[in-house]
Amino acid sequence: MSTFTIQYPKNPGMKNCLRTTVLILVCFVSKSYGQDPHFSQFFEAPLLRNPSLAGLFAGDIRLQTVYRNQWQSVTTPYQTGSINFEYKNPIGKGNDFITTGIQILYDKAGITNFTTSNVYPALNYHKSLNDSKSKYLSFGIMGGYVQRRIDRSKITTNNQYDGSGYNPSLSDGETLTKFSYHYWDGSVGLSFNSSIAGSETDYYFVGAAYHHFNRPKNSFYVNPPIELNPKLVFSTGVHLSVNEVTDVTLQADYSKQGDYSETIGGITYARKIGEDYTNPQYVIQFGGYLRWKDAFIPVVEIDYKPFAVALSYDVNISTLKTASQYRGGFELSLTYAGFLDRGNSTKNAVLCPKF
Repeated sequence: MSTFTIQYPKNPGMKNCLRTTVLILVCFVSKSYGQDPHFSQFFEAPLLRNPSLAGLFAGDIRLQTVYRNQWQSVTTPYQTGSINFEYKNPIGKGNDFITTGIQILYDKAGITNFTTSNVYPALNYHKSLNDSKSKYLSFGIMGGYVQRRIDRSKITTNNQYDGSGYNPSLSDGETLTKFSYHYWDGSVGLSFNSSIAGSETDYYFVGAAYHHFNRPKNSFYVNPPIELNPKLVFSTGVHLSVNEVTDVTLQADYSKQGDYSETIGGITYARKIGEDYTNPQYVIQFGGYLRWKDAFIPVVEIDYKPFAVALSYDVNISTLKTASQYRGGFELSLTYAGFLDRGNSTKNAVLCPKF
């Protein structure tokens, strides 16, 4: 998020007006030149990381949803929601398989109700690199429709201050001629995933994605046109079995978009509960992630197959920690992943990562 330092006048009306103006500027600048909406539970929104990560799960279908509420302690909360669906299917009698999916994203930011809605179909092809089905190279592409809009009635500026206070009858001085627009967007990604020494419980992946490769125009103003900066994302993850009861998972992302960059990574520890550790009734996971120079994120997850629910909270450690009192935002995610009763189910098809 972009930040501004400003000395407010003693007049409370002017103070509120300027605060509103600053928040509008933050909204426009950060969305035009800064980062995309993001999640602390980035591992629960794989298509937003890299479309080639679609299908890296134990199951034929997966449905995931994530909800994020941020900055409630500072200003009007920023709310972000994601829904993604994936369907995985083997190709003929070979070792390859294909994943189709769709990513829906909703983001509402600030007092102007700056709202972004995205609908992205996705396609990923997984090419087996050996006969044991333990090494795969995946290529994914995703693209679709994006709409953005603001609530014109909630925009106020310092032009509407006439010396005696805020006067809504005055013009705000803005030259905006439209309060919603849309564009088409696209992403492409490549990943390599493999079991470790042929193990069914130890595996890893590495991947890279290039988002907004078509550089869509991204502004409420007609002139000058502002293009959305492309974004590079590098991702990796490792799952290791400590013993028959416990596992650890490490995941990390590095993203670069224009002048903005972000590094996030961490570890979770999983404990299996039940008599059959190869097919446990419950799995409890807990751990922590760090978004560099921004937030520490404790997370806890409970798996009760085919469902999983996870809760995390951002403990703000950025330059806004004093104003936010270390409070950032919470996230809640829900996942369903299961196999279908069909002849060509992927249940025994691959040994590749199942994050």
